[in-house]
Amino acid sequence: MKGIAFFSGGKDGLYATYLAEKQGIKVPYLLILKTTIGASPHYENLDELKKIANAMNRELLIFDMAKGSEALAEFIASLDVDYIIAGDVLLEDHLKWVEWLAEKSGTEALEPLWDRNTLELAKEIINAGFEYSIIAVNKEKLPKDWLGYTFGSIEDLERFLERNPDVDPVGEFAEFHTVVLKCPLFEKSFELKPLKVEESERYWWLRFRLVKK
Repeated sequence: MKGIAFFSGGKDGLYATYLAEKQGIKVPYLLILKTTIGASPHYENLDELKKIANAMNRELLIFDMAKGSEALAEFIASLDVDYIIAGDVLLEDHLKWVEWLAEKSGTEALEPLWDRNTLELAKEIINAGFEYSIIAVNKEKLPKDWLGYTFGSIEDLERFLERNPDVDPVGEFAEFHTVVLKCPLFEKSFELKPLKVEESERYWWLRFRLVKK
């Protein structure tokens, strides 16, 4: 069985991919979406995300959402995969969209993180060997001082939540976005090198480089 995984370089999508592979599903394709809704902190760092795909020996596919969801479903159907893998936890609208895509493309939606307790999920991700850094913060939720903060241990997670008790532990409501620096899917790990802090309507976000350790 084969799958295509939504990919942004962030922890949720990559952990969903990791869990899918533990179930015996091969994931040869990573799919990044070029959004039509403002600047994406992930897509703006596309060259660095390519390094992650290379570290996983996977093919990185890019789809421009200006073509629409119907065209995306047709694109996925052309790939001869059995599953669409995504890392949604609590956002029902996105879950329904992934399920719709699966139906239209003749595949199955696989959402291994769905409806999990987000604190327990954050701990599980770290305990599985994931290390990740914040690359964007919602300006209404977090100050830009948290850009570059790295979660490499449970203590790092606890420190962050103690300072930010109203923020979801995995940032499920877009309080923050991350990039994974280390995980069992990678042949090598990375170090985050912030280059510049940018501002969009909603976020403070980083332009960054990923440097091999």
